[in-house]
Amino acid sequence: MKSPPARSHFAMIAAGALALLFMPALPSASAMPRGAASSDSALPVITVAQSKKPDSKYWRKKVRLQTTEKPGTIIINTNTKYLYYVEGNNRATRYGVGVGREGFGWSGTVKIGRKAEWPDWRPPATMIARERRKGRHLPSYVKGGPNNPLGARALYLYKGGRDTIFRVHGTNQPWTIGQNMSSGCIRMMNKDVEHLYSRAGVGSKVIVIGPNGKGAEKLYSDRGMDFFGSLFGG
Repeated sequence: MKSPPARSHFAMIAAGALALLFMPALPSASAMPRGAASSDSALPVITVAQSKKPDSKYWRKKVRLQTTEKPGTIIINTNTKYLYYVEGNNRATRYGVGVGREGFGWSGTVKIGRKAEWPDWRPPATMIARERRKGRHLPSYVKGGPNNPLGARALYLYKGGRDTIFRVHGTNQPWTIGQNMSSGCIRMMNKDVEHLYSRAGVGSKVIVIGPNGKGAEKLYSDRGMDFFGSLFGG
């Protein structure tokens, strides 16, 4: 029997690689850090069901992004529910996000002022009062851990050296990615916020585009999936 021509052999390899590429693994919930203690004020631990993952269009992907922003810049579009980490050479990593009440309707350019792993949560007094009117009583403090609404990581956004109260953070409710929520700022799946946290340093520029998407077309153009970048890690 004759061996298949080299061209056919290459086509078979490419087809196999393409099939693997379009079958991404679902991100799993992050485990609680070793030694983390429970708190009496903590919310109940939420068990994530496999069926409650966000739509696949919000899974982390490498994309072709045309922009003049420098590598390391973060662009958040609260209208499309995407966060971009600019890689350079018209490439970026795109993450799906959920937008809470504190993040919705806000736009501007800020910087990452500080970062925290498994952050504690102290809800603002305005949020506590608002939720109380709805009959829901929020604790004034929740210790960091898997039952914490801020999830595995938090990036605190500053302007002029002062905390804006806006955050990019994880969530123990991954099915809310891609949605507008009643509370919180910019939320990501825990595995995604851990990935971003490891790359974005303190001082990184963050551009937030408001819910109407105004000005986004002048800032960047998302050209879709970066096939070779996704396949070879380039």
